[in-house]
Amino acid sequence: MVNQQTRKPNEFKMQCPRCNYEQADDNTECPSCGIVFAKWRQRKAVPRLGPPVPPSTDQEETEEAESGILAALLFHMPTDVNPISWGARAVLLAILTWWGIRFIFTPIASDATMSSFWHLVNLPFHEAGHLFFRPFGRVMTSLGGSLMQVLMPAICLAVFLVKTRDPFAGSFCLWWMGQNFIDLAPYINDARSLSMPLLGGNVGSRSPYGFHDWEFILKETGLIRFDHTIARMSHGVGALLIMAAVVWGGFLLFNHYRILRTQPSG
Repeated sequence: MVNQQTRKPNEFKMQCPRCNYEQADDNTECPSCGIVFAKWRQRKAVPRLGPPVPPSTDQEETEEAESGILAALLFHMPTDVNPISWGARAVLLAILTWWGIRFIFTPIASDATMSSFWHLVNLPFHEAGHLFFRPFGRVMTSLGGSLMQVLMPAICLAVFLVKTRDPFAGSFCLWWMGQNFIDLAPYINDARSLSMPLLGGNVGSRSPYGFHDWEFILKETGLIRFDHTIARMSHGVGALLIMAAVVWGGFLLFNHYRILRTQPSG
C-alpha cells in the first residue's frame, strides 16, 4: 500500500467518485477500483442532443456503489510495487499452493492433518475458544473451540481488507481459514469411533462424556449419525476456500507485476 504520509500535500487533490480513494489530480483512472474518470464523467453528463438518458434509480446507484467498494477492497492496487516484496509474496504463494494441495488430497481419516505444523498453530485458538464461549452453555463451549479456529482468520481477513488495504494478506487469511476447516474434518469424523488421540494423551473412548468436542456436540444436537457427512462437508469447504485464496492471491500478484514493469527502475 502507498504510504500517503510520505507524499507531498499537493500530490493528492482528488478523490475517486466511486471508492473515495485519494490520489493525484492528473490520474486518468483510479488505481484502487479501476474506474476511468473520462467515461464516468461522460456517463454522468446529460447530453445536449438526442433523447435524454433515463436517470438511474437509487437501487442501481446503491448496487453500483457497493460493487465498487467491494472491488476496491478485494482488488486494491498500490501505485508502487516493491520488487523484493513482490518476489517474497510470489514465493509464499507457491508454498501455500503446494501446502494447500497436500491438505486437500490428504484423506480425512489420516492423522497427517492433525499432526501438521498448522494444527499446532490452530490449537491455541481452539482452546481459547472454549473459554470465550463458556458463558453460552455447554454445547457452545464445546463448539467454541472449532468456531474460534474459523473466526480468527476471518477477523484477520477483515482487518487486512478494511484497515490496512492489503488484499494479498487477506488472501493468505482466506487460505488459513480453509486450512482450519480441513483441520476440523478428522475431529468431526471421529465423533463415533472416538479413536483419535486428544489433548493430554487420552482417546475419546477412554475419556468422560463431553471431553471429545464433536461427540458431545453431535449427540446433544441429535446429529451423531451424520458425523462423516459433516466431516466431508468441512473438508470440502476448506478445499474450496484454499483454491479461491490461491487464485485470488495469484490474480493480485499478476496485477502487481504489471505495475512493477511499468514503474521506473531504481
